[in-house]
Amino acid sequence: MTGVRLLRTPDDRFENLPDFDYPPLYADIDDSEGGVIRIGYVEAGPPDGPPVLLLHGEPSWSFLYRKMLPVLADAGLRAIAPDLVGFGRSDKPADIADHTYARHVEWMRVFAFDTLDLRGVTLVGQDWGGLIGLRLVAENPDRFAAAVAANTGLPTGDQGMPAVWWAFHDAVQKAQVLDIGRFVQSGCKTTLPDEVRAAYDAPFPNEMYKAGPRAMPGLVPATPDNPASDANRAAWDTLTKLDLPFLCAFSDSDPITGPMAPILQRRMPGAAGREHPTLEGGGHFLQEDVGERLAEEVARFVRGLS
Repeated sequence: MTGVRLLRTPDDRFENLPDFDYPPLYADIDDSEGGVIRIGYVEAGPPDGPPVLLLHGEPSWSFLYRKMLPVLADAGLRAIAPDLVGFGRSDKPADIADHTYARHVEWMRVFAFDTLDLRGVTLVGQDWGGLIGLRLVAENPDRFAAAVAANTGLPTGDQGMPAVWWAFHDAVQKAQVLDIGRFVQSGCKTTLPDEVRAAYDAPFPNEMYKAGPRAMPGLVPATPDNPASDANRAAWDTLTKLDLPFLCAFSDSDPITGPMAPILQRRMPGAAGREHPTLEGGGHFLQEDVGERLAEEVARFVRGLS
């Protein structure tokens, strides 16, 4: 990261966000290759409550969790929703080449464990939040109490990606102007109000800021020889031997990740004998469509651990 150009979204872009008045918090992390990156995040709930790490995906940010934060907080949980590097209030490496799967895993590891020193964590990962989060679980199992997979997976490239994913991949690559709000809307069953779509656009004042969203589809291990394939295979090997409580909380209408739910339920030891909810009326971004219901399932799951 030495000499990498970082962009920082002006604060005024985040004014008057609908139903998201949580004060922004920031953590400066030292990147292993040099440089300091600022990660933005929000918290809700008691500081001494069981920590729940809410990881978003492409091309959203912690705003995606605004319907879930109050439900989790009311349940006595400490809900922590960071913005991935390149998204939300976090710093944005301006070059697509500065984004790698390994770096995103490491950035979140440094944030969650080196900086916040979280322990006994329940992961909630959706989309890239699961691709990153499940790697964190596999590589730092002593830090986790449980995991929730919500419309996500851990691809290795050994199985083909669905056609709808390739369509998204190609659309991002070809778009001269990346319409973030439209992409989020396309993954929802409900119609997003204009101010919500604007909130998803807020972190990106212009195309210069969108290296993260542009990079992520190309980082998914879609072929067996992807640079991240071996690391993800190793993560599968660890996870399938790890008796960590595991909940699948998928929506009923996600053509991209839907097929992963039965695979995770079958292969994760901590998923056995557990009732895994299917949330009706939810698209890929189930936090938008059925966020409160997802939060209730997460809260019930975490409370059942103690």
